[in-house]
Amino acid sequence: MNMKLALIAGSNRTNASSTILLRYIASLLKARRIDVSFTDLYEQPLPFFTPDDWDFHPNVRQMISQVAEADGLILATPEYHGSVSGALKNALDYMSAEQVGGKPVLSVSAAGGPLGISSLTHLQAIVRNLHGVNGPEWISIGYGSNGFGPDGVPLDAGTRERVEGVVESFAKLAEVLAAGVAAVN
Repeated sequence: MNMKLALIAGSNRTNASSTILLRYIASLLKARRIDVSFTDLYEQPLPFFTPDDWDFHPNVRQMISQVAEADGLILATPEYHGSVSGALKNALDYMSAEQVGGKPVLSVSAAGGPLGISSLTHLQAIVRNLHGVNGPEWISIGYGSNGFGPDGVPLDAGTRERVEGVVESFAKLAEVLAAGVAAVN
């Protein structure tokens, strides 16, 4: 079985640290031969969600399809005022337990301060309400750990090690859960 993960970059800013970090995570997953879909909400903006209109914009249909086909998700957000970005929250409003339920989710944040813990706890609450399975770890970077080289690799060795370890652990969790789902079906 070839595992698929859907990654969503929740910033609406060019060259956002959270998006660069998510691209680095994507490169680590691809090196493990894991299929990755990547939605960058800056490059593929979504209209505001409204339950009055179910004729979704093509960007919304593509994102939902990628999430539905994935074995797990990785969601990245900048921390804005102690919470997730409006762009990512809007994207998640389009989703339901039908697409996310039972799938492992890794939460990732980038903050202007030391860490983005508040955004991660908010993101995990949203994932729970979508019946996703929050990974036991998360990744947060802030000043002092949010520098990247021209190749998108974190400059700080401790940050690289942390990200690589969490991604490795999450990939194993996603593999186990995906295998369990396949065995049941």
